[in-house]
Amino acid sequence: MPTRTRFTLWRTLATAAVAALLAALLTPAAAQAAPRESRPVYSYAHAIREAVWVDTGLDADGDGKADRVAADIVRPSEPAHQGRKVPVIMDASPYYSCCGRGNESQKKTYDAHGHVVQMPLFYDNFFVPRGYAFVGVDLAGTNRSDGCVDVGGRSDIRSAKAVVDWLNGRAKAYTSRTGGTRVKAGWTNGRTGMIGKSWDGTIANGVAATGVKGLKTIVPISAISSWYDYYFAKGAPLYDSGPDWLSDAVESDGARAHCAAVQRKLVDGAPRTGDWTGLWTERDYVKDAAKVRASVFLVHGMQDLNVRTKHFGQWWDALAAHGVERKIWLSQTGHVDPFDYRRAGWVDTLHRWFDHELLGYDNGIDREPMADIERHPDQWVTTKVWPPRDTRTTTLLPAAGTQAGVGTLGLRRGTGTETFTDNPALNETDWAARIGTSTPEKAGFVTRPLTRDLRLSGSSKVTVTATPTTSTAHLSAVLVDLGPDTIRDYADGAEGITTLTDRTCWGASTAGDSACFKATRAKTKAVDYTVFSRGWADLGNYASDGKGVPLTPGKAYTITLDLAATDHVVPKGHRLALIVAGTDKDLIDPPAGTPTLTLDLSRTGAKVPLVGGAPAFTRATSGASSAAPRATPLTGVHAPRTVQRVPRG
Repeated sequence: MPTRTRFTLWRTLATAAVAALLAALLTPAAAQAAPRESRPVYSYAHAIREAVWVDTGLDADGDGKADRVAADIVRPSEPAHQGRKVPVIMDASPYYSCCGRGNESQKKTYDAHGHVVQMPLFYDNFFVPRGYAFVGVDLAGTNRSDGCVDVGGRSDIRSAKAVVDWLNGRAKAYTSRTGGTRVKAGWTNGRTGMIGKSWDGTIANGVAATGVKGLKTIVPISAISSWYDYYFAKGAPLYDSGPDWLSDAVESDGARAHCAAVQRKLVDGAPRTGDWTGLWTERDYVKDAAKVRASVFLVHGMQDLNVRTKHFGQWWDALAAHGVERKIWLSQTGHVDPFDYRRAGWVDTLHRWFDHELLGYDNGIDREPMADIERHPDQWVTTKVWPPRDTRTTTLLPAAGTQAGVGTLGLRRGTGTETFTDNPALNETDWAARIGTSTPEKAGFVTRPLTRDLRLSGSSKVTVTATPTTSTAHLSAVLVDLGPDTIRDYADGAEGITTLTDRTCWGASTAGDSACFKATRAKTKAVDYTVFSRGWADLGNYASDGKGVPLTPGKAYTITLDLAATDHVVPKGHRLALIVAGTDKDLIDPPAGTPTLTLDLSRTGAKVPLVGGAPAFTRATSGASSAAPRATPLTGVHAPRTVQRVPRG
């Protein structure tokens, strides 16, 4: 498994090679210092631009020929002329022609010879002059590639893995989509780093989970770790369609005409019941975390309601269990690339990360704090290890209050019951806004005002024992910070940023590929509360996460809801709240009928990751007033916009 020894070995070899080169070019004194940063010494204007088609070994489209995927390459010409080999940064995407990449939806463009002119995003502009090659891969069934889109399955992952294999001399590639001359990647040392946001980052996760040799690091941004958890939460549907819709949205016209059988498998293998099938097993990368050889620099918005933060939480925990070298950035945004909320810091950090992981430079990034966390808009803190070492799972228990539906939350087990009726017209913002009011659609439990800050870091679980009045029922659970704050407006269409008209430049440009991109700033909102973690379940999945059954009205059932990972500080003077309710209106397919659910408070509780554990909770709530929260409705972010089903870029 990956340990720092792996990098020490490479660093020794790389440093020796670089030192030898410097000795030939520089004075003896200058040659003593090993490089700590790659510099833009190569011409971007004269970079080699070429396209190859890599044989995946699959025939997903059933035409009797092995599928070939297109890989567009931009690489510096000088190292090849000097007989030196370069590492590769790669983004494998289904979006290069259908939808575009980045905040400006850039697409690939080509010259008359079929060579890429505009490569989306800044990676090629910035890194090619610094001695890296950039490779943009069209996933099977998209743009100029053969095959079919299978949404995170074997074909998707094999598209990118085959290119990594080719870069390392283990696969075949050709100069054209059909026929053509065999071509080898003699210009690279095979050391590859994959990067990408959303579906692209998901592919990076999936390829890393194959254990492919030569993949040295991945940078998944807002990426999926298990496709079931993108579409369902313990049987509760999160979207009104399945992977077949997503496949159809990105597939090329040619692939769509030949991929009906794959589409049918996507429909049949993803039943709307939310039951786990073999299709989901194939698309679960978490189970294969033990195979990961690459280091992982993970980036996610803590208010991402598209690729929800359960994805990074379970992936991070699985990687940690197997000793994978890791780094993490967590922002207050929704589904947003760090280039658009912390641009200068992101480019600098990514540069140093790739220099360390792919060039072997000892620049110290591996000794810096593991986590950067956005605590307030544009205000970041660091954590040496994430979650912090003194984080302890602490069980917080609900108890009945003086009015129905408005209870307390503490360390002592409560008794009695709370009852609420499912109202699919309401969501988390409606429940939180009325936390101090006795309302029929939710049960809320609130701590005393805190006498000191309380930090939650990691993933929470809420166990509920509920008795339904109908044969089907959904449950939602959310954690809320009750108190005034200014946050990024993640529920806005731009999910926490405002795009400006002026541009900033990152790397070299050509007439067809500018390195200058529209600047952004934080879009903020003043609120009285912040929902910072949420989870859902179909109560019919009480006995199995992967299969639901009809309920018996009047019978009590116990189920555990997995809440999204986060890192949030509830400040002194604020309250921490747990809300349990029925169907969130932003979920799809509400249960039949109008179930009323009765919670057994003695068998209900939340296990939360508190920094400092139970003693920290006791210190934060001791001596505080126990007055009930005000009954007037609070103000939070407006109801979240309808979340796009496509994990877009």
